[in-house]
Amino acid sequence: MLNIVLLEPEIPPNTGNIGRLCLATASVLHLIEPLGFSLDDRQLKRAGLDYWERVQVRRWANWAAFSEALPASARLWYMTTKTNAAYWDVRFQPGDYLVFGRETRGLPGPLLEANPERCLTIPMEPETRSLNLATSVGIVMYEAARQLKGAKF
Repeated sequence: MLNIVLLEPEIPPNTGNIGRLCLATASVLHLIEPLGFSLDDRQLKRAGLDYWERVQVRRWANWAAFSEALPASARLWYMTTKTNAAYWDVRFQPGDYLVFGRETRGLPGPLLEANPERCLTIPMEPETRSLNLATSVGIVMYEAARQLKGAKF
């Protein structure tokens, strides 16, 4: 099983689509507040279809509450455009946490600066600033799934 962490997501359809990805891979979706929408949002439910009720969602009041609850052995991978380390160069393990930031700002600088050896990027052409959040989660999640084939996500 993998853990997908969305730090302060802003766009409900992205989170709904990511929820579907989590259900498809038996992954847990961690939502860290503040959220830019309500979990009752119609767009969130529309993107998540009838799957949303079956998604394993854990909601956290803030980053501190989330990080304090992590097991000591937790491996967190921070997805950012501010590194050169490609996601495909990492050997993912069951239980890893893939951390994604806000759609408009990404992950906070201090979090990235405190964890440079755990920062990963999706390589892309220089004229592209970023990819859609749900697309990014899908790309990295399925690389992890490919590596873990035969294991329960």
